[in-house]
Amino acid sequence: MDDAGRGRLVAFEGIDGCGKSTQAELLARRLGAVLTFEPGATLLGSSLRSLLLDRGPAPVGERTEALLMAADRAQHLDEVVGPALASGSWVVSERFSASTLAYQGFGRGLARPGLELLIGWATDGLWPDVTVLIDVPVEVAASRRRGAGEDRFEAQGAAFLQRVADGYHLLAGEATTPWLVVDGTAPVEEVADAVWTGLQARVDRGPDDAT
Repeated sequence: MDDAGRGRLVAFEGIDGCGKSTQAELLARRLGAVLTFEPGATLLGSSLRSLLLDRGPAPVGERTEALLMAADRAQHLDEVVGPALASGSWVVSERFSASTLAYQGFGRGLARPGLELLIGWATDGLWPDVTVLIDVPVEVAASRRRGAGEDRFEAQGAAFLQRVADGYHLLAGEATTPWLVVDGTAPVEEVADAVWTGLQARVDRGPDDAT
């Protein structure tokens, strides 16, 4: 299928507690898009998600973590994202490739060139048409998560999450594909409106053309 017949992929990024789940759901509903997420959107992915996020006794090495993320994304692409795009549908995903660069790259300190090669192989070169960064301070995100329990990444502490947040900003600033950075501290409806307006300005076939 040529690119004109392909759907569009919008990925929501940000640290946990930024509000990306809410905004991804609102946008998908407005677009009539397929709503999905990483890690864990497939049957295999659900097992990988447990390995990646649960604070169990088994250690997970940093490179192993990156490989598990890539495996989840490859399966996600095969089962969910790829077929939907090929059918002409829009896809809204909570997290995609930028999460690996932010968490395993800037957060863990793994070399970026190797991660980019791994991501490119896992996705067969597919990158989001627009990446939406819901931007909130680390302390605000932490206050929103309070009482919800911490996964393995959240338990790394504020310094780790600050490196991730800073990494997202660097990625947005140097990106060659469209990024949209939205203030996630605003009321939910205002954030949703900013996402919608920004999306219309950043895709060659706008949301109003989605079916």
